[in-house]
Amino acid sequence: MSACRVSQLSRRMRQKKQQLAEAEQPQSPSDTAQTHSLKEPNVELPTTLGPYCSVYFSSPKGNLTRLGLEFFDQPAVPLARAFLGQVLVRRLADGTELRGRVVETEAYLGPEDEAAHSRGGRQTPRNRGMFMKPGTLYVYIVYGMYFCMNVSSRGDGACILLRALEPLGGLETMRQLRSTLRKGTACRTLKDRELCSGPSKLCQALAIDKSFDQKDLAEDEALWLEHGSLGPSEQAVVAAARVGVGYSGEWAQKPLRFYIRGSPWVSVVDKVAEQDARA
Repeated sequence: MSACRVSQLSRRMRQKKQQLAEAEQPQSPSDTAQTHSLKEPNVELPTTLGPYCSVYFSSPKGNLTRLGLEFFDQPAVPLARAFLGQVLVRRLADGTELRGRVVETEAYLGPEDEAAHSRGGRQTPRNRGMFMKPGTLYVYIVYGMYFCMNVSSRGDGACILLRALEPLGGLETMRQLRSTLRKGTACRTLKDRELCSGPSKLCQALAIDKSFDQKDLAEDEALWLEHGSLGPSEQAVVAAARVGVGYSGEWAQKPLRFYIRGSPWVSVVDKVAEQDARA
């Protein structure tokens, strides 16, 4: 072998040893940062460990937008306001989901409230749901044929009444349910704004009956509340007198009904209350 060839081999051997030695040395902080920026995304780990469910799962238990006990566990008045803008979801037996945004509620404060079914602190099998944990449904029947749906809040005997929804999904099914369940001989097709514009109407449209009484809205698989993306501003909430409680003396005039100003889905608009709010 020529001397030139030997010299080239020796030089390559030295270069190889130098590369191996450099590879075994620890990286400097700058080298480490550069490597991470090139090879690994900068993902922050959760601060607490726990079960994780994808938002794409359709099961209500896996739905990260579902509102739980911490939402319902507040006094009746702030809860009645907080309900506005949230989305009520009803899953029928065939899997169909009906959705409506809450636009009107009423607060009932418990034993002191002469308009509440729990006035005086009385408990009966009928109103037991009002005394159960926050988020419990209290469904009762009026006029022997219509249902109204309430949700218990913090405080014994306190709850909120759901008065009106803005239909968002499943409108044709709602229309069919309303046409089937409403009494009377009228056969005309209901307009969209008529589907859920009242406490009994929304129960008909969502097929809510006495079987839902004492169900847990935070856990039930057929009915739940989701976080709405379009909540009203404080200025858009109207506080007005409740409807149909004229028997309750001074309590009939207390501004414990709340609705979204300008919503065409509200059951009863109170022009005086709206003017007073602007003054």
